[in-house]
Amino acid sequence: MSSTAEHVHDLVGIGFGPSNLSLAIALREQDAELDAVFLEKQPAFGWHRGALIEGTTMQVSFLKDLATMRNPSSEYSFLNYLQDRGRLADFINHKTMFPSRVEFHDYLEWAAARFAGQVEYGAEVVAVRPVFAGDQVVACEVVVRDATGDLVARRARNLVIATGLEPVLPASMTLGERVWHSSELMRRIPELNAPKRLIVLGAGQSGAEVTDHLHQTFADAEICAVFAKYGYTPADDSSFANRIFDPVAVDHFFAAPGDVKRMLLDYHGSTNYSVVDLDLIDELYRRAYQERVRGAERLRILNASRLVELTERPDGVRAVVEFLPTGERTVLEADAIICATGYRSRDPLTLLGELTEYCVRGPGGAPVIDRDYRLATPAHVRCGIYVQGATEQTHGLSSTLLSNTAVRAGEITRSLTGSALLPVPSLDGSLR
Repeated sequence: MSSTAEHVHDLVGIGFGPSNLSLAIALREQDAELDAVFLEKQPAFGWHRGALIEGTTMQVSFLKDLATMRNPSSEYSFLNYLQDRGRLADFINHKTMFPSRVEFHDYLEWAAARFAGQVEYGAEVVAVRPVFAGDQVVACEVVVRDATGDLVARRARNLVIATGLEPVLPASMTLGERVWHSSELMRRIPELNAPKRLIVLGAGQSGAEVTDHLHQTFADAEICAVFAKYGYTPADDSSFANRIFDPVAVDHFFAAPGDVKRMLLDYHGSTNYSVVDLDLIDELYRRAYQERVRGAERLRILNASRLVELTERPDGVRAVVEFLPTGERTVLEADAIICATGYRSRDPLTLLGELTEYCVRGPGGAPVIDRDYRLATPAHVRCGIYVQGATEQTHGLSSTLLSNTAVRAGEITRSLTGSALLPVPSLDGSLR
């Protein structure tokens, strides 16, 4: 294993999606003068590439980009991106607050390109270890398998984990040649050759978008949308409800008692989870109704239903779907099934290895996370460990969303720059 640990970074960021990209911007704009490097497992920047369905739009205002909510005059804003691309006037004439996902992804790539010198792509973190100075943990050692397969060790005074979300499948289901998650849809679609029937599992935004896209893309295929609800539920994007995503709402949520936290999450889950934009619901209903009028139903909504059996075959799947009110079962032979069954935050502790034992736990066993997104540790642990994204239970609904990304990056930057930077021992034992 080679080592770059003779050079001690002020910060190592694990993951380089929107959260750590926003942090890189905040560090640069606030003249933090910290030596920061970011490690990204992917070979190049990418954010939900497999779900970039043509025509789909963001569900959050372009003003909630990587920087504007923290610094409205930022050169890394979406508006400055438009100006740089020569489309500012055209976008204004478009009269929308919600750009397409394809365009927003291009914005993210545009911003990420400006930090190419601080990011190592194709770098997979395989271990994290504490570094001691006497009886104090003053840094961490991050072991990475790089793009060539070599193991490289780095040392850092602070660690920021932002590894994003991971796809969720129903219990007992596994991905296969004909069983996909919606996150890989655009990569897998070319594998379909004139499909006759496709099944989409899930009642949220992704499920509705996948159903819509497949229905339009394969004009001769039957598309079966299967979900337990009686119908798609509209997303609550009303003005007052959206206050749950305001920066000040994070302060309120963090300080609230546990029962109030749970109440707020339950009340406002309809702003984000298992809900669909009303325009898309209306479009799918219009399309299904017109097919009934014509007597040629290609779009089938199997509502109040659940998948009770699935068999994958080389050329497709056999699915058994049960209508919950009556127990009636329907057998569907299909070319593929797409599970639009959501995501969950990756557990940041799975990366910490030996450092995990230094994280303070709460009554339920979950790590204690401070308001500045730093994991609580004993007093002798001087190395800062921060998390982005996996904090919904402590910081509220905006934790996994773009809404508060820019503000959170500023808060972590202020916390980092307020920390004393201690000498850190190199691999040969000398202090650096």
